[in-house]
Amino acid sequence: MSGAAWFQFAALIAALLATAPFLGRYMAKVYGDGEKAPGDRFFLPVERAVYRLCRVDPDSEQRWTSYALSLLAFSAVSFLAVYGLQRLQPFLPLNPVDLPAVEPRVAFNVAVSFATNTNWQAYGGESTMSHLTQMLGLTVQNFVSAAAGMAVMAAFLRGLARRRAATLGNFWVDLTRGTLRILLPLSTLVALVLAGCGVIQNLNGHTVVTTLEGAAQTIPGGPAASQVAIKQLGTNGGGFFDMNSAHPFENATALSNFVENWAILVIPLALAFTFGAMVRDRRQGRAVFGIMLAVWAVMSIGTMALEAGGSPRLEALGVDQSAAADQSGGYLEGKEVRFGPAASGLWAASTTGTSNGSVNAMHDSFTPAGGGLAMVHMMFGEVSPGGVGVGLNGLLVMAVLAVFIAGLMVGRTPEYLGKKIRAAEMKLVVLYVLAMPTVLLGFAAASVLLPTALASLNNTGPHGLSEILYGYASTANNNGSAFAGLDSSTTWYTTTMGLAMLVGRFFLIIPVLAIAGSMAAKRPAPATAGTLPTHTPLFAGMVVGVMVIVAGLTFLPALALGPIVEQLSL
Repeated sequence: MSGAAWFQFAALIAALLATAPFLGRYMAKVYGDGEKAPGDRFFLPVERAVYRLCRVDPDSEQRWTSYALSLLAFSAVSFLAVYGLQRLQPFLPLNPVDLPAVEPRVAFNVAVSFATNTNWQAYGGESTMSHLTQMLGLTVQNFVSAAAGMAVMAAFLRGLARRRAATLGNFWVDLTRGTLRILLPLSTLVALVLAGCGVIQNLNGHTVVTTLEGAAQTIPGGPAASQVAIKQLGTNGGGFFDMNSAHPFENATALSNFVENWAILVIPLALAFTFGAMVRDRRQGRAVFGIMLAVWAVMSIGTMALEAGGSPRLEALGVDQSAAADQSGGYLEGKEVRFGPAASGLWAASTTGTSNGSVNAMHDSFTPAGGGLAMVHMMFGEVSPGGVGVGLNGLLVMAVLAVFIAGLMVGRTPEYLGKKIRAAEMKLVVLYVLAMPTVLLGFAAASVLLPTALASLNNTGPHGLSEILYGYASTANNNGSAFAGLDSSTTWYTTTMGLAMLVGRFFLIIPVLAIAGSMAAKRPAPATAGTLPTHTPLFAGMVVGVMVIVAGLTFLPALALGPIVEQLSL
């Protein structure tokens, strides 16, 4: 890789190290028990008005079952609202180009996608959604679906921290505080920066202009900057335009690219420090942060190097793919020249390591190994650093599994954060670990057997299998990015991917809340000489090992038939 590529990578890490600890401690105060949160003078009156309007008692806490039911009810209403907006948009205002109603199957897929924080897009934004649908439906869901994931994280951390408690907090309070105190201020700041970089923010329709060649070109408008800011900060990823963050109206310059990449990563990484503060052991937070950062860094360097290294086939033909003053070098198919292959690879690692799913290049055009690394990053369960809230949940579930395996190795009852891990918690951990691979591999296997599903592929052979695997890896992990060679707008894919998104969201969140309820009720177990320290580099390595083993045993056969064999055939 070039010196400029290494500089981008180092600058991003420096920006994250400078901001994530501060933000993490702030979020711990927002969600903390009995602590006075910063900004109460401004935020409390607004929150009280929301509670009165929604008839919520902010002092009433919920058991894990009530917390889960509140989340499910809120998600169901969100689904219906987004579905209704899409179907009724011809009769609603702020539709300057008179777009028709969205087809029922696509509207179903989109409503599920945005309610589950997946933001998978089986449509082109500027040619399908009115400004009202984009703002009132999709942008609002970018806020509240992210806040819902953070609320579950807060409940999980309370379950780990509390002793002999029956409740985990109040979902409606956590949802409100996360939206008002964290996501809204940050997104406002980022939106202003992006608008200054050239990301558009208006209510215009399509403008027809005449190009220098004399042809007519239609230029879309709309409130993009406000949606782009929260799509990145909330690890949502749904693009205002069909080309997502490869579109210059969403991602105009190298500076906007850097800011958006930072926005994708900062909250998930900061939540590691929130974890340390809420369980009152900052060493635990630093250990989790180290795991997240290390895995993301390895995947980033790998993807950047593969894309910057170019294609072996072009090299065999004598094509010069080296970086020079007059060319960026590397493998440029499907990439924006204003970013280049290294920055595209860095973004790909960030967006697949979280549940973000936005793209600044076409992952379908990556080298087989580069696209395969992006796929593997999702198959880890998106825990490095993962989506807002849910990524930390997944990593802590892996930590519990690592503690259990270590306990089996030494013949001792495993403990985590002073709580004994027993059969009840491990059954829930197994449910969590199996839910995503079951739908991913199950639907992918059905898709390679059905002629109607195979007809959606633009490629055959190993790359066609990679397109199917990537699509279900993305939806089952609530990511939302795609190998664009797969036409996912058919009845089969809109339906099965909608189901995969539901499983990837709720079959993981509900077990996490059940684990939190079980852990909160436990009495503390005093540490002894046989207690495994869970804040050390050794334990961090064990957690990474468990992640690699679980993903490897589950997905290696499928990967061997897809990106691995395709790379070997070059």
